[in-house]
Amino acid sequence: MPQPRMMLVVTGDDFGYCPRRNQGIVDCFKSGGISNVSLLVNGCAAKEAADLAQRHNIPMGLHANLSEGVPVCPSLQQASTLTNQRGFFHGKTGFRQALEGGQISMKQVELELRAQVQLFRDLTGHLPHHMDGHQHVHVLPEVREVFALVLSDLQIPFTRVPLEPGLQGCPALPAHLQRFYAQVEKDARDSIPVFTRYGIRWPHVYLGLTTMGQNMSVPNLQRALNQALAAGPPGSPSSRSAGSHQPVVTAELMVHPGYPSLAQEGGCGEGPDEFSQSADRQHELGVLRDPALLALYRREGVQLCAFKHL
Repeated sequence: MPQPRMMLVVTGDDFGYCPRRNQGIVDCFKSGGISNVSLLVNGCAAKEAADLAQRHNIPMGLHANLSEGVPVCPSLQQASTLTNQRGFFHGKTGFRQALEGGQISMKQVELELRAQVQLFRDLTGHLPHHMDGHQHVHVLPEVREVFALVLSDLQIPFTRVPLEPGLQGCPALPAHLQRFYAQVEKDARDSIPVFTRYGIRWPHVYLGLTTMGQNMSVPNLQRALNQALAAGPPGSPSSRSAGSHQPVVTAELMVHPGYPSLAQEGGCGEGPDEFSQSADRQHELGVLRDPALLALYRREGVQLCAFKHL
């Protein structure tokens, strides 16, 4: 086979969120639409997800969660800086506000991250080969240092750095998402020296913010891939090259396929959110399984893989 131009990890996030998300992710993997998954260990269907991954030989990492549902560390489930008065995490916005206000204990963040890794190990029998953050919490100030320390201590080699080529010029994103993603990118950029210092690795290019939900289409994915290939390998830690004059670009595409969650079925302790119940989940599933997309990969020399193959 000719050498690929790109090694692409297509990661289905939120595995374990609910049975219908699990089934959609499995169907997508079996169809060749994704090559890797990220497990929410505090999801209500995490045990089912781990069993499905083992049954179908799906490569799986940890989707570390500090913002949705209930902590898995027993000592943090009653009263902690990570939770509100009802015992739930503060939410995507609430966690960031509490962090900015100096109200989050980094010791408790470390305890929870280590507990989630241990639960992943209990569910799967092995450590995750990669670990990222649900709602990008892993690149936030202070959290990034603790996150990198845990990965280094436990020898988890890969993470996600959400810096996407062409993000700022994407016309399909509404203003509120543009603002949020701009902050995510700033946090991600500021995380690079930290992750580098701890020897953590990540693919050359990250994709997925501009192709979520209804924005996912074969033409939009082609645009994103073309931008990634044009950007080429920057000077960040990444995979071994295949040894030719043209270096292989490594990339991660974050996706959220699935069948829409049913009301009152799923979530991480609070029930399923609108994101999970949205028809966007099934839309992504359909696009990722589209023969036209799989043909595009072949035509452009894109080889799907898992983090463990980088």
